[in-house]
Amino acid sequence: MKKAVLITGCNGGIGVAICKEFLSKNWVVFGVDISNDTRNENLHSDGYQFFEIDITKGAQLNNLASQVIEKFGYLNALVNNAAVQICKPFNEMDEDEWDAIMDVNLKAPFMLLKQFYPQLKLAQGSVVNISSVHAIATSKDIAAYAASKGGLSTLTRALALESAKDGIRVNAVQPGAIDTQMLREGLNRNSTHQTTSEEELLKDLGVKHPISRVGKPNEIAKAVYFLADNEESSFITGQCLTVDGGATIKLSTE
Repeated sequence: MKKAVLITGCNGGIGVAICKEFLSKNWVVFGVDISNDTRNENLHSDGYQFFEIDITKGAQLNNLASQVIEKFGYLNALVNNAAVQICKPFNEMDEDEWDAIMDVNLKAPFMLLKQFYPQLKLAQGSVVNISSVHAIATSKDIAAYAASKGGLSTLTRALALESAKDGIRVNAVQPGAIDTQMLREGLNRNSTHQTTSEEELLKDLGVKHPISRVGKPNEIAKAVYFLADNEESSFITGQCLTVDGGATIKLSTE
């Protein structure tokens, strides 16, 4: 019997990689993003369907659920990958920016699980939230994003406790520096050399890791698939798997 997964933020670097990983395992993939991206047309196949919606809007989530249920009566996995990151000092951030980050990064995963809980219960499925190493250790000028991801990691544990009675597992992946557009856009945040090229900044960031490089989106996708699939990780719930090339195990003083 085919398995089905719903993946938010499907047009981002990590989102595309997650979609490809599940498609390669012959899953039906429902991809969700706030806008379409023709660069990802290679995802489109018999096993993939894209939905253009705003996941922070309850009415749109209701419509999404109706369509998914009509096409597939159950859901084996929900991957909450969509995220917003705004890099600026906290005292320069306005209320709308704070709300935008919290709505996508923290409220939407809560709303999506509520919306699809019956279908996940029917399939004895699982949820994988994409948190961040910023839930563990963070940087300056990214307070709202760090707070949202810290909240998501905590929410993961709380939801795992409540969902276990219905056979639903809830886990999170906490990626470190992964070569995506979001990472590249934030490279200058902590740089004192604004004229340094993007590739040089990426290389400099990589060598600070014990593994001596930044990660690749497909490395996160494989971790997500492991936690999502009941045959791979059936006895794991409420856990936050950090995939960061060893960045958070290294003392900043060394």
